[in-house]
Amino acid sequence: MKFRAILILLFSTGLFLLPRLVSAEGSVVKVSRDNAGNFILLRNGKPFFINGSGGEMRLSELVQYGGNSIRTWGIDALEKLVDGKPLADRAQELGIGVTAGIWVGHEHHGFNYSDPKMIEDQRQKVRAAVKKWKDHPAVLIWGLGNEMEGPASSGADIRIWKELNELARIIKEEDPNHPVMTVIASASETKVKAILEYYPNIDILGVNAYSGASGAGKAVKEGGWKKPFILTEFGPPGQWEVGKTSWGAPIEPTSWDKARTYYATYTLLMQNTKDICLGSYVFLWGNKQEATSTWYGMFLETGEKMPTVDAMAYAWTGKWPELRSPKILSFQTALDSKKVAAGKEFTASVEAKEFSGLPLAYEWTVMAESTAHGEGGEAEPVPPVFPECIVSGTGATATIKTPAKPGGYRLFVTVRNGKGGASKDNVPFFVE
Repeated sequence: MKFRAILILLFSTGLFLLPRLVSAEGSVVKVSRDNAGNFILLRNGKPFFINGSGGEMRLSELVQYGGNSIRTWGIDALEKLVDGKPLADRAQELGIGVTAGIWVGHEHHGFNYSDPKMIEDQRQKVRAAVKKWKDHPAVLIWGLGNEMEGPASSGADIRIWKELNELARIIKEEDPNHPVMTVIASASETKVKAILEYYPNIDILGVNAYSGASGAGKAVKEGGWKKPFILTEFGPPGQWEVGKTSWGAPIEPTSWDKARTYYATYTLLMQNTKDICLGSYVFLWGNKQEATSTWYGMFLETGEKMPTVDAMAYAWTGKWPELRSPKILSFQTALDSKKVAAGKEFTASVEAKEFSGLPLAYEWTVMAESTAHGEGGEAEPVPPVFPECIVSGTGATATIKTPAKPGGYRLFVTVRNGKGGASKDNVPFFVE
């Protein structure tokens, strides 16, 4: 009786804290077919089409704009605090299904698929991860590996596919209630054929693709794929897929061009491959430095949403958000993609449209060109900013003084509506 009284006291005072939500019965997710023969996901017996994002923050906004799923790249992310709670618990509260990523070693990072000890250690980690999380109701799919074959690889190394087959067997042994997906870089025919031959335990093929992402499903089908498919990353053309300046700086698409690309990719994907497509994950529901500070992020580092968020909200729900982000109509400067002298002044101007008639605020920034060249989305340092280069620039027109040090730079303009919406574009230039 004393023990029972202590428990009652702990619960009533809020001192009895569970580390995470515990469900007597986790979710049951199966791959099935609808009456037309199309592949579908059934989550606890109900159809679940993935309108998802890559990223672990801003979950309430994801739901607000029509999203219903996230994917992570490593299992530890499920315990990351989001809104004061572990990610898995917060996702469950919001009804978000999680593709729980389980990191699989990359030889680029030093993993050796011919080392028995490394292989066994990885198997034990995979088994432990599944045991720990299989009954959490937020788990939707196991994301076993992300581009572990290498983004530039042909996929000819059969050791990787054979080992993934064994890891998938381990997952299924521990958890028969969630399908296993592995994510590859691009819809390469050689990769698809290798997976078909050496990796039969896979349930779903995930593909990361950017330029041409809307055709990824068609491409895997042409490679012989007959199981379900998910477009696991899509966004603007990658920095390796665009035009470059004479000194090799990639030319970033405008914020509005990105929004159009996101919407077109989603729409065409649904039209072309609804027979095998279980959904998609847009990249990136957050902000990161990769090539530039804005290339992939759908939000600014200061929190405002970009037009890509509005585009995906329209794609997912058929409706624009009540308050849309402003649209940059033009960005004019003689600095654009030019080699210039140090210490010289140039003007720049921007024209923008605000959909709700709100007043707009403008911010001008000069930043060094990124010299980091990571592989597969690896973390990059943020280049330095040069505030002294903005001679004047509180409105839609600015005067820029070029830096003293030779090298590559970018001029950014940020346009905000003061109500959580923004656009941000840039032009590269080079100081001789």
